[in-house]
Amino acid sequence: MMALGQKILLVEDNDDDFDLTVRAFNKAGLGDVQIDRARDGGEAISHLMNPEQFHLLPQLILLDLNLPKVNGHEVLRQIRANPKTRYLPVVVLTTSREREDLIRSYDLGANSYIRKPVDFVEFIKAVQTVGTYWLTLNEPPIPR
Repeated sequence: MMALGQKILLVEDNDDDFDLTVRAFNKAGLGDVQIDRARDGGEAISHLMNPEQFHLLPQLILLDLNLPKVNGHEVLRQIRANPKTRYLPVVVLTTSREREDLIRSYDLGANSYIRKPVDFVEFIKAVQTVGTYWLTLNEPPIPR
């Protein structure tokens, strides 16, 4: 089981996809996980790059690519360019099936690229696997 107070930043503009992801985390039984939301890329960058918030950084970022204002690739580029956020695990969670999106995401430093399963049961399994791996099994390079 995960430690109390695990935090995820879910960068997702679609309300239905956000609700589905939160429901999937709740159903997955991953313990006390706080999910913060950024509705667009600009909001995500503001949230992550605020020096007063560095002590509150998430343990995991779930990043959609198709975002208003600033797209997911630019958010990822800025995360990796900042020494305070560069090692945060970033999982691209998207509906994109474009090979260029996949390659560019990894080129920019994504830790993982997951296409959102359409089936809710499969989506729960994917979220449980992501949460278990990144919040429990993975050893981060920086102290939490």
